[in-house]
Amino acid sequence: MISFLRRLWTYVTPYKARLIMGLVSGILLAATNAMLYLIVKMGVDLIFATQQGNESVDMSFKLDKVPAVLRPLVEKLIHHLPSKIAASEGLVIIVILSIPAIMFFRSLFNYLNVYLVNWASTRAIADLRTDVFAHLQSLPLSFFSQANTGDLISRVTNDTQAVRSIVGSSLATLISDPLTIIFLAALLLVQQPVLTLISVIVLPVCIIPISIYARKVRQSARAMQTHAAELSKLMHESFTGNRIIKAYNLENKVLADFRAVTRKFVSQVMRVVRANEIPGNVTEFLGGVGVTLILLFIVINKREISIGTFFAFLFAVFSIYKPIKNLTRLHNQLHQAQAASQRVFELLDTGSSMPEPASPKALTAANADICFENIGFSYGEKPVLRGITLTVKAGQLVALVGSSGSGKTTLANLLPRFYDPQNGAVRIGGMDIREVAMKELRGQIAIVTQETILFHDTIRGNIAVGRPGAENGEIEAAARRANAHQFILEKPKGYDAVVGEKGVALSGGQRQRISIARAILKNAPILILDEATNALDAESERAVQEQLEKLMVGRTTICIAHRLSTIQKADVIVVMSEGRIVEMGKHAELIQRGGVYQRLYELQFQT
Repeated sequence: MISFLRRLWTYVTPYKARLIMGLVSGILLAATNAMLYLIVKMGVDLIFATQQGNESVDMSFKLDKVPAVLRPLVEKLIHHLPSKIAASEGLVIIVILSIPAIMFFRSLFNYLNVYLVNWASTRAIADLRTDVFAHLQSLPLSFFSQANTGDLISRVTNDTQAVRSIVGSSLATLISDPLTIIFLAALLLVQQPVLTLISVIVLPVCIIPISIYARKVRQSARAMQTHAAELSKLMHESFTGNRIIKAYNLENKVLADFRAVTRKFVSQVMRVVRANEIPGNVTEFLGGVGVTLILLFIVINKREISIGTFFAFLFAVFSIYKPIKNLTRLHNQLHQAQAASQRVFELLDTGSSMPEPASPKALTAANADICFENIGFSYGEKPVLRGITLTVKAGQLVALVGSSGSGKTTLANLLPRFYDPQNGAVRIGGMDIREVAMKELRGQIAIVTQETILFHDTIRGNIAVGRPGAENGEIEAAARRANAHQFILEKPKGYDAVVGEKGVALSGGQRQRISIARAILKNAPILILDEATNALDAESERAVQEQLEKLMVGRTTICIAHRLSTIQKADVIVVMSEGRIVEMGKHAELIQRGGVYQRLYELQFQT
């Protein structure tokens, strides 16, 4: 628990000024609670003494009931009262009018306590959420290939929100409630020590339900956040895979799964509610038992006590049990926040298997050869690349071909450091790319993939991804070169038309041309084409292939091809099988050789 709070404190530190102001307001709130007790006691004593017309109770005795700090002010106020109002009545009026004044300041301090503490905690948790998101962005593709998207979204949103709401409410009472208990308990002990000790006899019993349910809160809170992540996962899968769900009539199955997880989530939520509420209500019940013991003691022992003291004492006892009840809930809430934050901190503690270089070197990829030196790579225990050695000369078009699973895409993914090889090195211009900052490395590589990723933004915004900050003229020039300008103008809003999620408002060919325009705008010296036309029909493929050929001019290009007809003009064709290079050469040479490439070509030609 201490380590959890210490780690959260690092995020609160930038906002500690407001937090301290909020906590000071909590201290003043506790002080007004104690003052309210004194005013109620004094007011009741004065009212009953005045109503009874007790002449023996003189003015000096009544002023003795006023706290020493306030006595000079009260005497001055009485002196300025109209002459027709008796001094004793004037004191009663002042005491009565002080009650709403104290309640005003009590309400003010309570508001400032809650608002300022929540102001600091909300911003602290927002920083935590931003750090988690930023950390996720820095993790390699290997992490995301194993992680669940819905679970990650839940940790960044649901878990951090749970921590914010719990910590905000907890910190607001962390100072005010304990001090309220201390102040009221001190006053009670000074004025009625015997009755106070009798009223708190039952307090040790409160420890039992608190300790029992604290353990249950930890378990249930963790399970609750896990089920919330499962709900996020189901929603993410159903929204992104909605076409398949409808095609295979899976709506009822998806709904049944969602209901099942929702039932588990609700069950854990209610366990947390029970664990939070039962100890507090047990404490409140024991408070009633304590008051009963006080009354029995007064009756049995015929103890004399003034009416004001009696009323104030009961008021204070009931007032002291409310913050005790809040503290029992606070104990459970902190365990709940700890369970939620644990899932968040687990992400922050996830280290990257691809660290940035301590002293990055400058890279110039233009006119530089690319060398793969004895590359060995595996996903887990499964080897994918085995001793690959390949040199791509500057300005060359090198095509990687082979059956599925031969390692083509994996080899290309090593170049922008989506992964790092377990053995060997990738060099550009003789420099190991692990010695270059990833941002600079990737800034000199453009990628066009089979699965075109467009963002829910305008066409202009999606092309500008290639070079943020590019001018409109540059964006339109890139679109013209990609043969996309004409269909863009046909859209109702032209370049400002929103493409929808994943570019749903565009056809496959149009999406691919936007992707090519993005690569043209980037104007990087190295180009990776990962089966860029594989998902297109024949007509769209021809149009896109023409633009790709224009894009490849003057660039070092690595092209992963499934359709061999698209790479016959390649300078070098590299044939891969089971993670190894089995053939290399030009199209005509490989056909004449009659090896693996020739068989793949004949198979596609016959098909």
